[in-house]
Amino acid sequence: MALINRITRLFRADMHAVLDRIEEPEALLRQAVREMEEDIDNDERSLKLLHNEQVQLEDRQSDIEESLTRLEDELDICFESQKDDLARSLIRRKLEAQRLQSFIVRKRETLSPATSELKQRLQENRTRLSAMRQKLELLTDVDTNAKADDSWSAPDVTVRDDEVEVAWLRAKQQRMSS
Repeated sequence: MALINRITRLFRADMHAVLDRIEEPEALLRQAVREMEEDIDNDERSLKLLHNEQVQLEDRQSDIEESLTRLEDELDICFESQKDDLARSLIRRKLEAQRLQSFIVRKRETLSPATSELKQRLQENRTRLSAMRQKLELLTDVDTNAKADDSWSAPDVTVRDDEVEVAWLRAKQQRMSS
């Protein structure tokens, strides 16, 4: 029974070795590196878009604040001149601007965690990519060394006719002198 188990393990180990060679780990690792690079590029583009959106929201918020300041000044003038209809119109614009400002504040608050999360994920992916590239370099070096070693495993052993003739003469000479 122990003999059958050992043979089974040997067969299984040989099959795994064959499968490992068929899968070509170097090619799989290169594909994984390419996919990781694409993911990092996509994340960098997304981060850039989020950053641009944040800048636009900041600009828009400062524009609204300036507009609110102007509206307050104009409201003061309307109340001094007793132009109630014009004041109502300005108050409507002021309320709309305040609502837009609160929307922009909420939007910026939601973008901030998304941006920091994306930055963290990007840093983790860069670390993983670096590790994968190192593994690929090691695997490539091992394959290169293995191929270099293969050239030594099958040396040129052909013997020319003149080498045989010279060796035969030496052997004949040694036997005659003894």
